[in-house]
Amino acid sequence: MSVNAIVRTAGSIGEYWNGLRLFWRAQILGWGFFAILDLVYQRLIYHELSIAVSRVVPTVLSLVVVSSILHAFYTARHFEGGLTRRTVTWILGLSIVMSLPVATLAFVANDVMEWWSVPGRDPLDDFMFPLIHYSIVLCGWSLCYFWLRADMAKQAEHRHAMRAEAEALRARLEELRLQLDPHFLFNALNGVAEEIPEHPAAALAMLRDLTAYLRHSLDGIHQTVVTVEAEVAGLSAYLGVQRARFGERLRTTLHVDPEAAERRIASFLLQPLVENAVQHGNRDHGLDVGMDIRAAGDRLYITIDNTGTLDDHTTPRRRHAGIGLENVRRRLALHYPDRHQFVLQQTESGESRVVATMILEGEPCSAP
Repeated sequence: MSVNAIVRTAGSIGEYWNGLRLFWRAQILGWGFFAILDLVYQRLIYHELSIAVSRVVPTVLSLVVVSSILHAFYTARHFEGGLTRRTVTWILGLSIVMSLPVATLAFVANDVMEWWSVPGRDPLDDFMFPLIHYSIVLCGWSLCYFWLRADMAKQAEHRHAMRAEAEALRARLEELRLQLDPHFLFNALNGVAEEIPEHPAAALAMLRDLTAYLRHSLDGIHQTVVTVEAEVAGLSAYLGVQRARFGERLRTTLHVDPEAAERRIASFLLQPLVENAVQHGNRDHGLDVGMDIRAAGDRLYITIDNTGTLDDHTTPRRRHAGIGLENVRRRLALHYPDRHQFVLQQTESGESRVVATMILEGEPCSAP
């Protein structure tokens, strides 16, 4: 057989295997493993491989049929409640009852084919030993069946919950993007209008930044994952509008490691942090806002800082900031489950600064 024929045959087998239901794949693997163990056991008893094979093959085929019948019983409504005391009683009873035909087959075979008989056993032993043995086997199969079914149900419930949360977060994110801060939009447009008579070039630059920010915001509605470069471009446009508004009272620095620029990141993940830095930072002596993004291995290290303090009293503005931070934490849990770190703290080295530190590991999960 040529290599191409082998590859085609392997591909056909793989397609057939993937097309099987999970139950039948588990049946094939489980009973196949049992057949190997039973073959070794029978070989040790009879000392003849041919006899061991002649006993194992019909027995395992019978067990496959019997376990399939048990599967039909267990999928009935009487067994939808999981592994309860009532279900365990049914398992014990059904395992014994369904072992009867397999034990009977072995008993008849022992009577018809003398080489199957084990020296020193009487007819009762030839029937009771297989009955007890296969009752235990089917009982173990049943317990594994219910355990796997419960685990699969738990995983399905978890996936359903994650999808529901993802849809809720997607709806919330779209709402936040479509409902732009009216004060920001009003102030930006008012700033453009004020600059047009005396500084038309500055007004045009501000309008371009505002257009770029709006385009980034609207384009991101259907994109839950973007490149770091695209995310920073939207932030840069936002900061450009704010610098035009506040003039020298706002100073910004953005640094992105070239290696990090093409990495993927959840869209609008950093926007609430930058907005908080601008809106709640201390502008008494000029507000400094900085952002640094670096890559190391499969991790992104992101730092956003601003001059100011973390106060404990709750004002309307702080409540809005709290909503933004909660949105960030929920999206981190969705896009980077158990693969992220996020810390917001105040430092006192020189002037007080608020520093948001974020570590993202691996690719972000896309919302369904």
